Amino acid sequence: MAKSTDTRPVIKLRSTAGTGFTYVTTKNRRNTPDRLHLKKYDPVARAHVEFREER
Repeated sequence: MAKSTDTRPVIKLRSTAGTGFTYVTTKNRRNTPDRLHLKKYDPVARAHVEFREER
């Protein structure tokens, strides 16, 4: 049986520091219908900043 990409779409997390750095991940649409925002490391800014989901 093939995996369903409907419930776990691939999303981009873009840095709010304005560096243009992105992380690519998947999320469960049923558990988190809102946009994700996570604090992750931005190697361009060399600091932990907030990353937000981009559509």
